[in-house]
Amino acid sequence: MGAARSSEVTTRLRAALEPVVAEAALLLEDVTASPAGRRSVVRVVVDLPDGPGGVDSDALAEVSRRISEVLDDVDLLQGAYTLEVSTPGIDRPLTDPRHFRRATGRLVRCATPAGPRAGRLVDTDADGVWLEHDGAREHIDYAGITGAKVEPELRPARDEDGLEDEA
Repeated sequence: MGAARSSEVTTRLRAALEPVVAEAALLLEDVTASPAGRRSVVRVVVDLPDGPGGVDSDALAEVSRRISEVLDDVDLLQGAYTLEVSTPGIDRPLTDPRHFRRATGRLVRCATPAGPRAGRLVDTDADGVWLEHDGAREHIDYAGITGAKVEPELRPARDEDGLEDEA
């Protein structure tokens, strides 16, 4: 698949899939089609339109089924294809105010001209984000964030009484 053809296919895939994903109350974050031997691989990334939370597995399975039906109907790909539908995942860079709103409640690390800032993202507003660290809150303007990502949190296993498991 040449670059121009690939771009055209991606544009047509996005146009065909956006309404189906929106019907499922989700946002089409990204779609790509690339050759993989004799097949094509179609990768579709969906997310909640806004706010904290996650896409549950039932919603992901349902939108995957609907996307597959659309791909079969519109026949934009030549030959067989493999469909992969996923959510952005924890390693997605936070680049848009919507991404920050989706990360509310998570630990976030931001790169700024004044140096790195890290803390729990407790709120967002039209201008930036509020991080809390050691009981103090700090506002960082979106314009001052040169890079940001969610930090994974590893918690110790807990037993049924809520106590740490010593395993």
